[in-house]
Amino acid sequence: MEVKSLLLQQKLTTTVTTSRLLNSEPNYLTVKQKRLLFNQTTHQTSVKSWKRRLSFSTSSTTITCTNIKQSLRLRQRGGLTVVNSTADEIWIDGGGDDGGVAAASVLPERFKVAILMAFVMCLCNADRVVMSVAVVPLAVKYGWSSSFLGVVQSSFLWGYICSSMIGGALVDRYGGKRVMAWGVALWSFATLLTPWAANHSTVALLAVRAFFGLAEGVALPSMTTLSSRWFPSTERASAVGFSMAGFHMGNVVGLLLTPIMLSTIGISGPFILFSSLGLLWLTFWVSGVTSDPQNCRFISKAELRLIQAGKTDSVISNGQLPPLRLLLSKFPTWAIIFANFTNNWGYFVLLSWMPIYFKTVFNVNLKQAAWFSAIPWATMAFSGYIAGTASDNMIKAGYSLTLIRKIMQSIGFIGPGVALYCLNYANSPAAAAILLTIGLSLSSFSQAGFLLNMQEIAPQYAGFLHGIANSAGTLAAIISTIGTGYFVQWLGSFQAFLTVTAGLYFVTAAFWNLYATGERVF
Repeated sequence: MEVKSLLLQQKLTTTVTTSRLLNSEPNYLTVKQKRLLFNQTTHQTSVKSWKRRLSFSTSSTTITCTNIKQSLRLRQRGGLTVVNSTADEIWIDGGGDDGGVAAASVLPERFKVAILMAFVMCLCNADRVVMSVAVVPLAVKYGWSSSFLGVVQSSFLWGYICSSMIGGALVDRYGGKRVMAWGVALWSFATLLTPWAANHSTVALLAVRAFFGLAEGVALPSMTTLSSRWFPSTERASAVGFSMAGFHMGNVVGLLLTPIMLSTIGISGPFILFSSLGLLWLTFWVSGVTSDPQNCRFISKAELRLIQAGKTDSVISNGQLPPLRLLLSKFPTWAIIFANFTNNWGYFVLLSWMPIYFKTVFNVNLKQAAWFSAIPWATMAFSGYIAGTASDNMIKAGYSLTLIRKIMQSIGFIGPGVALYCLNYANSPAAAAILLTIGLSLSSFSQAGFLLNMQEIAPQYAGFLHGIANSAGTLAAIISTIGTGYFVQWLGSFQAFLTVTAGLYFVTAAFWNLYATGERVF
């Protein structure tokens, strides 16, 4: 069975040792000081197992290659033997006691971690959005006013604000894997209980949603800390962008599936679905992920070296919290706190109220409102990954971290500020959807701004700092979610609150550019 194919880019005469070949870097084969690009199709786990059984690290077997210009392949059979050597090809037999290793995936371990994080972040947001849609028929059923509807929408945030700081500290102490696993288990359970609580009483519903928020408060600190452990600095923004793309796609999944399931199955349908997916995800997470790549039994030495060589920050945690006064004494900390406050203010206004906005302002039905609301979130998922990739490329090009973070955050605040202000003048649902799409797409650049900046200014206490900033952001979300309801009830329109939100974006962008830094502070 062929498990690796290498395409050499030039003719050469040289000697290749099998130990050098199998221990090469993930993307390059080193031959006589030359680096030749190849296409890797071997699973890291299989290679690691293969090397151990055949003792490649101490092998002295060599292969002489003359004028190779086509391909060099590894084929597994039994024993380590050169079975063919021509001017065009070399065949190596390699195997173990069981006749060899099954061909496997091309995916490095760190990418598997990113995929699992993106999936759980999708579930994290989808579980929130279900209630944003389901609250419309619930409000009709129970006769809730707009102001009380805002209270129901914000109940998730009551628990969320309590767990953000504690969750961040737990991540620093126990690692992102364990904390994320407990969070998913608890919020999936709360999601499952939600339809029962809604049928039981309003108090029970508020209590369950608050518990749901309490469990979800650990998700973002866990994700950002795991990204900093598993990815080198030149890939970190892309990794966070990919995970957050999953987060934003959760809005799309929730907004599109929930109305369908509500109309076909009833209130319990979407809650049962998403809670079940969370429990299924746990089975993969618990068995396949570690908080630190050094503790992963599947990772190859080459990938581990790549991760460690690409880290610019040294993290030595003693498990103790930093002095809160010290953290709050520096302006870069406040720049992150204000940025999170403003980001959550705008984000939760749009997340909680967009279906109601389209229904109230443009008189579209619930399914149409869900579609109009989902389009901006889908583009936000894509643009967030683009922002992360652009940030990583700027780092590779030699730009300072401070400049990169200021550029990304400026786009992330000024763009949506302009879009929300213009939304006051939209005269059709299509025009409103376009403006919301532009605003949310540009706001995703914040992921390459303040969200990454926590790891840069305080790598040792990043989880705790994220918790502090997230608590401020959650407070903003509570105020804005409830405040929107009262503004709409008081003034009869969304315009005033959209203008306030746009102004907040502009003010915070100015503060960020004055005081943010990409250098380590703590």
